[in-house]
Amino acid sequence: MEERNDWHPVALSTSIKPATSAGTRLFDEELVVWRDTGEATHIWEDRCPHRGMKLSFGFVRGDHIACLYHGWQYDAAGQCRYIPAHPDIKVPPAIKVKTYGAAEQDGMIWAALGPDLPPLPSRSATETLPVRSLYLRGGTGRALNLLRDHPPRSFTQEAGPAQIEPVSPTLFRIRAGTDALLIGVQALSGSRTALHIVIAGPAAAYQGAGQLHFLRWANALRHDAETVQVEPAATALGEAV
Repeated sequence: MEERNDWHPVALSTSIKPATSAGTRLFDEELVVWRDTGEATHIWEDRCPHRGMKLSFGFVRGDHIACLYHGWQYDAAGQCRYIPAHPDIKVPPAIKVKTYGAAEQDGMIWAALGPDLPPLPSRSATETLPVRSLYLRGGTGRALNLLRDHPPRSFTQEAGPAQIEPVSPTLFRIRAGTDALLIGVQALSGSRTALHIVIAGPAAAYQGAGQLHFLRWANALRHDAETVQVEPAATALGEAV
């Protein structure tokens, strides 16, 4: 089911711009997702080893991220390289942030918390367009039930009921007529779930009107999640549909 050593989506690729950072959670662990100025993505424990300040509150300079509190700077491997109060000191190797596996695929940023990185799920789309990320009450089973009970309508044609199918334990595809959405499922905690939604299709067909069509569906889904009682799924995430 939701194994630490699986790949888990933690953000849409477009939501983390170069030289920015954001805080998130996975299995209730606090993470910082940041992109250096070369656009490489990093996922670390969201805590400066000095005084425990969240690194997601800090700032990015080149391939370093600096803590907002005292300005300690960490390189792309998580090693502290500069302490402003002691600019000439050789920083001990032990001062290092815990880092995790990071990858980008299908319009999403992925994290793996375990020590051995598994293969990424097979690429599901050659081109994607972002819709939005939803943050919902309840576990992953409840989120999947909401998707099943409140599917989107097709944008390009009238069609029968939408179909949802697992691509991996944390990635699902919804087919509505000739349209396809990819839904990354992030277990923020046992009682909170994020859904990262992208269109699996070319910008020429979906940019603008298509994105708006599925954004309206996503906003309605969020409204339903806040107002409709849905029983949590009793089975594993990959078996819940």
